[in-house]
Amino acid sequence: MVTRIVESADVSPEATIGEGSSVWHLAQVREGATLGQGCIVGRGAYIGSGVHLGDHCKVQNYALVYEPAELSDGVFIGPAAVLTNDHNPRAINPDGSLKSGEDWEAVGVTIKTGAAIGARAVCVAPVTIGAWATVAAGAVVVKDVPDHALVAGVPARQIGWVSKAGIRLEERTDGIFECPHSGERYELVEGQLKEVKGS
Repeated sequence: MVTRIVESADVSPEATIGEGSSVWHLAQVREGATLGQGCIVGRGAYIGSGVHLGDHCKVQNYALVYEPAELSDGVFIGPAAVLTNDHNPRAINPDGSLKSGEDWEAVGVTIKTGAAIGARAVCVAPVTIGAWATVAAGAVVVKDVPDHALVAGVPARQIGWVSKAGIRLEERTDGIFECPHSGERYELVEGQLKEVKGS
């Protein structure tokens, strides 16, 4: 696996880029950031200081991933999506002085394995996006998203469940859901969707 960093990308020598990863035109990867193996950072994307990406993540064109975000393996960040990092954003302090790094505490977005964030969606820190969940394009996420949940809207609300393939699940019987593509079955137990093994 060949690692590729194009000439116009701005990658800090203090960043760690995993084997087989690609950083494309005009992307920026800041100091202390870590990309796992086989990641793709698209044109104009931003990866903040100390951000961690697991293996095989895709950060599409012009997406902004601000520190201290944590992305597990296989996370998809759509074009122009934003992961924020400030509870109370201000350019200045109450006395009118310019805010500096010491004047606020960064809070991050956590995204679990296989989850997908749609184009131009915004995740307002601190939130956790569950494994295999899907955030629809243009959604604004202000609270945690369960595993396998499909959320949409402003603010984002759950509108369904999705399989590991990202296909919307169909309810077959009370609390039992099935992927119409793969036939995988899931059971809703105390608000959490669990895959039925051997399905």
